[in-house]
Amino acid sequence: MFTFSLTFIRHGETQYNRDKLLQGQGVDTVLSETGLQQAEAVGQYLRDLRFNNVFVSNLQRARQTAEGILRNNAHCSDTEMVLDPLLRERGFGIAEGHPKADLKNMANAAGQSCRDYTPPGGETLDQVRLRFKKFLKVLFQRLVDEHGWPGHSDTMPGVAAGAAVDHPNPCADAVPPAGLPDDGLGGARVHALVVSHGAYIRVAFRHLVEDLHCSLPPGLKMQQVFSPCPNTGISRFVVTLSRGGDDGAGPLLLSSVRCVFANRKDHLAKLKDLQ
Repeated sequence: MFTFSLTFIRHGETQYNRDKLLQGQGVDTVLSETGLQQAEAVGQYLRDLRFNNVFVSNLQRARQTAEGILRNNAHCSDTEMVLDPLLRERGFGIAEGHPKADLKNMANAAGQSCRDYTPPGGETLDQVRLRFKKFLKVLFQRLVDEHGWPGHSDTMPGVAAGAAVDHPNPCADAVPPAGLPDDGLGGARVHALVVSHGAYIRVAFRHLVEDLHCSLPPGLKMQQVFSPCPNTGISRFVVTLSRGGDDGAGPLLLSSVRCVFANRKDHLAKLKDLQ
């Protein structure tokens, strides 16, 4: 088994976010002053966590957010930031650059809900979900290739060689998270960070829960997982992979996925006090 944590963070605020305008892929804006402060705040919140791998949408607002996180991190100054177009925001076609209210009006005119409506030239939800599935496939293989399949001699980070190691079942129901930055990281040998976008993250979470049967912690309702992620909101999942084939050397298979917490924004409290 290969167990790793996957921490998702939405990018910080842009002026388009503040003005309730759609950005999508075609409008490549930078962070606002508030967004830059949010990136610093989430970086400070996560400063003591060691991320082995960092994957980021190649749009500016996501890249700037990831730079703020890594700049404040005590362990990740040399970690490579992989810019991946598979993590780009959902494309909204002709609606990009226009008020979100326009998209709602277009959906109403088409007799569809705003969430399900695809404006001309935009991506369908299924197309975004397919992009995320492709990203997961690449992610799984890259983590195993870089960090190796665990053997009997492997130890967990921070555990001395030769010490007895208890490998907990990452899918087992756990107590509710304590609200700490390292919630859920105890059973994972590799930690990956993903910085992406609001609409993309919602589609990704639906795939994890609806298609991959992700388990939720006690007290966390499904609508909370699917609710809009705030700027620099943090969510964490623990994923376990296995290998197919009788000899255990076959293709990588998803064994389990567990949500630890979703859309956390504790780190933004101080910013609200300053505004």
